[in-house]
Amino acid sequence: MKLQDKVIIVTGSSRGIGKEVAIQLAKHGAKVVINHSNSEAEAHETLNKITNESGEGIVVKADVSNKEDVESLFNETIKVYGKVDVLINNAGIMYNKLLKDNTQDDFSKLFDVNVRGVFNTLQEAATKLSDNGIVINFSSSTVKLMFPSYALYSASKAAVEQMTRVFSKEVGRGISVNAIAPGATATDLFLNGKSQETIDKLKSMIAFNRLAEPIDIARVVVFLASNDSKWISGQVIGANGALI
Repeated sequence: MKLQDKVIIVTGSSRGIGKEVAIQLAKHGAKVVINHSNSEAEAHETLNKITNESGEGIVVKADVSNKEDVESLFNETIKVYGKVDVLINNAGIMYNKLLKDNTQDDFSKLFDVNVRGVFNTLQEAATKLSDNGIVINFSSSTVKLMFPSYALYSASKAAVEQMTRVFSKEVGRGISVNAIAPGATATDLFLNGKSQETIDKLKSMIAFNRLAEPIDIARVVVFLASNDSKWISGQVIGANGALI
């Protein structure tokens, strides 16, 4: 129970990788704050799975791109549990279009969630995260790949990586700040709209000839959320099966 009694906010944890992260954190003793912006039923399904396995958590609705919502997310967590030990910035959206085909609205929505969302939570963490706390931001291995149709998504995650590095130097108080960069992972977000040919090609680029499952990523997050990882800070950890 390496996370015993740690209070951990996981943004975007009603489904996909975030859901599995929340479940695994709870299994290791954490009190998990399951955050969602518009998937109440799925968030409570995640909570039910946690509580049915003797874990503990709460559900808090908040749109990370909205500063007031993020303030409420932290305040509600502190009201219930008295502290925030770990912040995990998992919430994100993805559009797959050639750069020329993206609209102004596409750009705004993607950067509002993926970049402004992290900016908002880091601002709160600067004063409300406990001393010696931990921040884990989600990037993507696409930052280092030149996949067509990923220009805006990769650019948003590159911004997250740079904020991670700089914030790790700024925040102080013994807080460590890292990013995890998953590769191709079998979630609805990733698989939506992809042909079997594309999926098979991606599998062939991975050393284990398969896509990651959410639990593959969640296990790395559990380590980064534990005190075992405290001497790692300002880093981007690739979790991609040697994709790159």
